[in-house]
Amino acid sequence: MKRSFKKILCGALAAALCVSAAGCVDQHPEQNSMDSAQALRLIATSPAVADICDKLELDLVGVCSSSVSTIPARYAGATQVGTAMSPDSEIVKSLNPDYVLSPNSLQGDLQPKYAAIGVQSIFLNLRSVEGMYASIEALGEKFDRQAQAQALVTEYNIFMEEYREKNAGKEAPTVLILMGLPGSYIVATEASYVGSLVKLAGGVNVYAGETDEFLNANTEDMQKRDPDIILRCAHALPEEVVEMFQEEFAENDIWQHFRAVQENHVYDLSYDKFGMSAKFNYPEALEELQPILYGQTEAGT
Repeated sequence: MKRSFKKILCGALAAALCVSAAGCVDQHPEQNSMDSAQALRLIATSPAVADICDKLELDLVGVCSSSVSTIPARYAGATQVGTAMSPDSEIVKSLNPDYVLSPNSLQGDLQPKYAAIGVQSIFLNLRSVEGMYASIEALGEKFDRQAQAQALVTEYNIFMEEYREKNAGKEAPTVLILMGLPGSYIVATEASYVGSLVKLAGGVNVYAGETDEFLNANTEDMQKRDPDIILRCAHALPEEVVEMFQEEFAENDIWQHFRAVQENHVYDLSYDKFGMSAKFNYPEALEELQPILYGQTEAGT
């Protein structure tokens, strides 16, 4: 069951190579001096990266195509270069970009392709909200957008300070997170984006300490970890995934032995807020988690 999931995700869950704590990785460090953004030709290969460029007021000559996400209106005239998972190398090269900007979750797949066509690349850390803002600061420094970057970071710090105050002194619940596609699911750790959101909200992942974003784990091991809460989310096709999880929990008897199931603490998270990459709607995601983690909402929502 879980093998098929891993095969479907392939590059989306590929471990990033040589990722630095600075937030994003410039594959040509010899050119790390500040560039003039007005003179640069930039391509963003994922909706999340395009949103960051929009917030930083950066122009793009190329953007990804997406059937589920809205690309900022600023880039209506930009050339579409294919999907985030598989940008078209020929189109990318034809645009003669100075840099291609991509999420580092796809670095293992995309970096060799960019190198093969002689294109410089920068990979942004979108595995967590903190990583996203570190990447924003790095891009702001590189592309002379320090003011815009600092405004975004300040906004984030203010929100998080107020959010954390809500839960000060409250007991942190333990959480099991399941990421699914129709017919398959795996465990999401703290290293995944959804896992980082749960951590920011104050939850304790029962697979804390793992460095991989996702794990194949059997239900017996999950049960032994005795989570207070089980969260279920979808990588794609959310309606079908919700149905799959409902059938799995109803038909697989072992779930009935989970305390979280017995106490009706199983929740399906909103697909648009809990995806694979950090986005600026993280406040909405954290607000959704707030009542779930601290006992103010009903299960199954």
